[in-house]
Parts: sequence; structure tokens; C-alpha cells
Amino acid sequence: MAVEEGIDDYTQDGTVDLKGNPVRRSKRGGWTACSFVVVYEVFERMAYYGISSNLVLYLTRKLHQGTVKSANNVTNWVGTIWITPILGAYVADAHLGRYWTFVFASLIYVTGMSLLTLSVSIPGLKPPPCHQANIDDCKKASTLQLATFFGALYTLAIGTGGTKPNISTIGADQFDDFHPKEKASKLSFFNWWMFSIFFGTLFANTVLVYIQDNVGWTLGYGLPTLGLVISVMIFLAGTPFYRHRVPAGSPFTKMAMVIVAATRKWRVPLPSDPKELHELDLEEYARNGKFMIGSTPTLRFLNKAAVKTGSTDPWMLSAVTQVEETKQMLRMIPILIATFVPSTMIAQINTLFIKQGTTLDRHIGNFKIPPASLAGFVTISMLVCVVLYDRFFVPVIRKWTNNPRGITLLQRMGIGLVLHFVIMAVASLTERYRLNVAKQHGLVENGGQLPLTIFILLPQFVLMGTADAFLEVAKLEFFYDQAPESMKSLGTSYSSTSLGIGNFLSSFLLSTVSDITQRDGHEGWILNNLNKSHLDYYYAFFAVLNFLNFIFFMAMIRFYVYKAEVSDSMHVLTEELKVMRLKASNQEAAKGIA
Repeated sequence: MAVEEGIDDYTQDGTVDLKGNPVRRSKRGGWTACSFVVVYEVFERMAYYGISSNLVLYLTRKLHQGTVKSANNVTNWVGTIWITPILGAYVADAHLGRYWTFVFASLIYVTGMSLLTLSVSIPGLKPPPCHQANIDDCKKASTLQLATFFGALYTLAIGTGGTKPNISTIGADQFDDFHPKEKASKLSFFNWWMFSIFFGTLFANTVLVYIQDNVGWTLGYGLPTLGLVISVMIFLAGTPFYRHRVPAGSPFTKMAMVIVAATRKWRVPLPSDPKELHELDLEEYARNGKFMIGSTPTLRFLNKAAVKTGSTDPWMLSAVTQVEETKQMLRMIPILIATFVPSTMIAQINTLFIKQGTTLDRHIGNFKIPPASLAGFVTISMLVCVVLYDRFFVPVIRKWTNNPRGITLLQRMGIGLVLHFVIMAVASLTERYRLNVAKQHGLVENGGQLPLTIFILLPQFVLMGTADAFLEVAKLEFFYDQAPESMKSLGTSYSSTSLGIGNFLSSFLLSTVSDITQRDGHEGWILNNLNKSHLDYYYAFFAVLNFLNFIFFMAMIRFYVYKAEVSDSMHVLTEELKVMRLKASNQEAAKGIA
């Protein structure tokens, strides 16, 4: 009995320790291991948002850049931050594994943060202070100063490329899909993961931005750098408790093989029986701890990669499971595209929303609110909504839908998309009101501060946090959940890619709209003087864009087919192996009798 219990204690999902040995469920993984990962994320988010939340104001006030240029520099950098995870996911899945990729990347991350702190601390690495109302009259930063500052920022971006796609995946890997209790815990993991992210973000958007605005940038950047060092040490301290997955090879190569093989055999007819397609032996899948996937009719053309033509060249013949893994990654691309526009809206939080705040009255008594601190309300709103969703909404809705998640991931994303339309409509109306007050008080030309409290911007920040609780949490879980087991890091990187492209799209739209609206002698929608600008038109344009994007999303989800649960696949595989072994045993017995 003790032996059976010992065998049952081993994980069934193929996870191992760093030496490649099978691990016991009671010794590694679960919430114990996740606690180190989650605590790391709190500090890391504190570090990242300690830089990004107030970056537009540093570029404006210290490096003397204009509205469009500073906003675009922020979104281009943030876009790079969210795009580099594709490279990190590739290195993890194909070569180093998630743990070692994360460890090496975190060292680069710390280096970038340290250089950034030095660049804002040493007087020779920034232009002299300037108090001119018109930024164009201030001395610009030199090439060396810009190279040092942006070199540090992009070194940091390379580091996050290896940490972002792997840290959340490492956390999710600590739960065994084939153990009922752990599988149930995994359903809540991503909600609490986002909770930890925004807890760190809240500290950055309140305490750190206040320090940067009122104490100094050296301390304001030094504290998140120290926090990052502590977070890496915490993560490393949890090493004895982690479960790991062995690198399964480059997902890009696997997908390329399927696409090339199918293309080369485009004239070859498909067999009527899917069982005639090429597939590896069940024993091989069971021996390697991999999951077999049956052939599906979606993206039928790719099935040609598994048609047997006599060649065993991997660029001419793929197993059905490999074909289906490729399909799973390709099926998610239309959903990924639908998340680009809301990601563009998120980019406005740390750029135009913050710039709006600088034109409003920020005093509460003798206390002056940093404009970037309003982003803290995004965090608070998100934290409250995630808790309410996980503890109240899901249990109630689950009784009606019989879905463990309450509603499907795509339905949750859809609610978030609707909220993004509402956000930009509210932002447009609020900005129109702000501009009318500027006209009434004769503050249009001089760009002076309006006699309006900064809290008139509060609704758009609160709504953004509510939207995140639906869209961003569901997006992260969707791309992880729907990715094949051997491509989880790549699947997770889809989520960060969405934010990256959204930020680049924000830079493109801001520059394009600014340029087009200033042609033929017009003043334009986006100027350095926001009181002369027309951000209300720009936000209305975003509202229309969100509406059109929602229609696109609804059209795409009609064709989406969720992948089968891997635990179900493993159950089927186990049962088929039992039948095969029983048949083999009976055949041997029959031969013995004969």
C-alpha cells in the first residue's frame, strides 16, 4: 500500500526537478512553490511600473521632449518590453528551459535598472533644469545623454523579454492538470496572479511616483531597482520547491515543418479515414510524458502534412499531434489580433491620460497629487473586480452554466472589449468638458492650469481597471490554456505580444493623426499645449475603433473551437494503452496455448 501511495504521489504531467528526475507532488509545486513566484511578481511589477508610470513626465520635464515625441518614446519602449517575450519564449521552449531562461534574463533586467538609476542620478547624464513654459525653448538632451538613458531602458527591455513569458508559466506549471485538487487550484491561479501584479503596480503608482515628483528621481528609480534585486533573490530561494518542464524543442521549427510539409503536398488528396494519417506510437507518447491529440477537421489543409507518401523527412511528414499543435497556435491568431486595439487603449494610461492630469488642479489641502498616481485607481479597481469575480461572480454563474470558470474565457474577453468602448466614450466627453472650461477661463493660449480637480479623470481610470479584470486576466489565461503543452511559453508570449503591438500601434496612430490634422494650416488635434489640442476628437476616434474591433471579435469567436482538456487526452491515452497491452497479452497467451 505504501508503495502505491508513493507512486501516486508523483506528478503525472511530465514535470521534473532541475536534474531531470520525476518529482513528488507532496514535496514540490502547488501553492507553496507559487508563493515564491507570486512574491517575485509583486516586486518586479513594482520595479517596472515604477519606471513606466512616470516615464512620460521624465521625458518632458527632464529631457525636454514634446507631447507627441515623449508619448511615442514611452509607447515604443513599452511595445519593445512586450514584444521581446517572443524571443524569451523561444529560448525557453527550445533550449534552456523556463527556469534558466528566467534566471539569466533577470540578471540583464537588474543591469538595465541599475544603469537607468545612474543615468537619472549623475548631473552630466541629463540636460540642465529648465522652467520655460515652452519646452522648445529648453536645451535638449545631448546624444550621449539620450544614448545612456535609452540604452539603459532597452537593456531592461531585453531582460524582461526572458522573464515575462516564463515567470507566469513557471507558476502555472506548479499545478498538475491530472490531479483534481491541483487542477481546481490552477483555475484560480491566473486571477491571483493578476492580483499580485496589480498589488505591486499600486505601490508604484502611488508611493514611487510621489517620490519621483516630490523627493527626486534618484530615490524614485533606486527603490524599484532594489526591489527587483530582492525579488530575484526571493525567486531563487524557492528553487527547491519548483517543478520544471524539459525543453521540448523550438515551437517555431515544429510549426514551420507542418506548414512546409502541407504546402509541398498540396495536391495530395486526404484519406477519408483520419486513422490513415501518420502518427507516432502510443507507447512513445506515454514514455516521453507527452500528450497525443486526435485529428480535427479545422484548418483541414494542414492535415496534408500527415499524409503518408513514402518519405520520412520531417519537412515532408508530420505526426497528427504535431499538426494539431500547429493548428492550436494558428487558431488563436485571430483572437490575438482582436486584442491589439484594446492594448492600444491601455497605452493611453501612461501617456495622454497622465498629460491631461498635468493641466488640472492636483491639490488636496497642502498635498499635491502626482498625475501618474491616478493610474493607481486602475489597480485598485482591478484588484476589487478580480476578488469579486473570483469569489462571488464565478460561484453563482457556475451553477447556471456548469462551467468551472463561470463563463468561457472568450465571453469574459468580450465583456472587457465592450468596457473599452465605454472607456473611450467617457474619456472623450470628459476631455470635451475640460476644453470648454479652458475656453471659459481664457486658458487656451497660455496652456495654464484649469480650475478643475484632477479627479474628473477618475471614471476613465476606474473603468480601465474594471476592463482589465475581464480582458487582461482572461487573455493571459486563454493563451496559456489553449496553447499545446509543449508550447506554453510561446502561448503566454501571445498575451505580451498583444500589448507590444498595441503600444506600437499607439505610436503609429498618435504620429499619423498628429501629422494629418496639422496639414493645410490646421492647428491639429495633439499639440504640446493640451488646452489648444482636441484630444476629445482623438478619444472619439478610439471609441469608433473599439466598436469596429468588437464586431471583428464577435465574428472570429464564431469559428473558434476550444482545444480538448489535456487531462482528458491523457485519460484516453492511458485507456488505449491498456487495451493495446491487453490485446498483446492475449495474443501471447494464445500462442502459448497453440
